[in-house]
Amino acid sequence: MLLNVTGRRQRRATTTCTTVDSPLDTVIQQITSIYNGRLKVERICAEMAELADHGITLPQCMQGLTEEQVVELKLVDEWEETCVPSGGPVLRKDDIGRRNGHAPNEKMKEVLMKTSDEAKSLISKKQAQANVCVTMDMVKEALDMLRGAVMIVYPMGLPPHDPVRMEIEDREDLSGTQAFLQIVPEEDCQLWWAAKELQRGKKLQDYIGKNEKTKIVVKIQKKGQGAPAREPLITEEQHKQMLIQHHRRQEELKKLEEADDDSYLDSDWSDRQALKRQFQGLTNIKWGPR
Repeated sequence: MLLNVTGRRQRRATTTCTTVDSPLDTVIQQITSIYNGRLKVERICAEMAELADHGITLPQCMQGLTEEQVVELKLVDEWEETCVPSGGPVLRKDDIGRRNGHAPNEKMKEVLMKTSDEAKSLISKKQAQANVCVTMDMVKEALDMLRGAVMIVYPMGLPPHDPVRMEIEDREDLSGTQAFLQIVPEEDCQLWWAAKELQRGKKLQDYIGKNEKTKIVVKIQKKGQGAPAREPLITEEQHKQMLIQHHRRQEELKKLEEADDDSYLDSDWSDRQALKRQFQGLTNIKWGPR
């Protein structure tokens, strides 16, 4: 059967496969692994875009400082000469002072960005729309693609404090960030379907029956968040089309109102007696003082 899983934001929709005989504890473990894995891929891709634009991350003590302050404090980035991109660096200053500004050249930048796009496509919501089951193997494949691209561009590796390396090595510290709030720990995960929580300890067939061809949409929530909001009756695309049709209708009514003008009655061609006067030779007669 197919499970279409959505988070609090629809853009995180995921379609995965399971059986109706699966225990919900197993299903929850699979879903949270895929869900959190997709979040990790998105975080790495976001940081890789910064890596491609401005090079490696500066040590924490140097971030946000001006060049004058760095010189005054006698701070040195010991990783700058070690972590050099293939083909040599290109200077692209980071305005916020988070990265060292020694970016990869255009060819290496293209490697990072192209791989990032491919990884995001592999686990994107378009897979759910196409009823393609996203598995943990696909998430791992996306992570391997990103890891390989980083090794190609930075054969000497990244600094241990760089977010991309920390994410790849599962050492990321997300405490106090928005990304941390998006993660759903397995022990805090709840699945909701048809306004009912799918209770742990039961099986899917206890809720949806034994038909393996069933497709349902479940929502993933953290404990304490309560029941998720109901799905809208119409999709966002349907709503958009309705607005377009309404606008077109309004334009048509506006044109009809503008066309409702009887000034044409003063025209010669609308005079019913014009032909009669023409035969009588009474056309082009003007009345008034000469």
